[in-house]
Amino acid sequence: MIIFKDVITDDEILSDSYDLKEVDGIVYEADCAMITEGAVEVDIGANASAEEAEEGVEDTSIKVNNIVHSFRYSGTQFDKKSYLTYLKGYMKAVKAALVAAGKDESEVKAFESGAQKYVKEKILANFKDWEFYTGESMNPDGMVILLNYREDGTTPYVVVWKHGLKEMKV
Repeated sequence: MIIFKDVITDDEILSDSYDLKEVDGIVYEADCAMITEGAVEVDIGANASAEEAEEGVEDTSIKVNNIVHSFRYSGTQFDKKSYLTYLKGYMKAVKAALVAAGKDESEVKAFESGAQKYVKEKILANFKDWEFYTGESMNPDGMVILLNYREDGTTPYVVVWKHGLKEMKV
């Protein structure tokens, strides 16, 4: 299994155990699922006494997004202007990381132009539809994970920047 970590914060962002789809050579998309967490029922095999039978047991189960929960993302808020300000700094940091990793200039240029196109056509065009998350460290300089819903309106998916990730084999 491969765990993808943020090149800036070293937070675990995603793994290949989810069905990853590369889009435009710039981002990975992964479909999420809503799962139920909590509410462990323990059956000890005994009959309930008359007093206990009347008492209700509090159901502590909650529905959570499997990827958001597994990688301990924290929700955050942006308006268009603040997101673009954040993104400008983040893209500079990713570019510096690519250069430091010895990537050739053509790959860096492809990242810059592809990221710019993706932001303009996919993110800003439907900005109100996106939810924003940070990694576990909540470092404001790290990757902001994007969450949206497929055309069916019920299937959530996350979007992460491919060039902002490094692989760690487990």
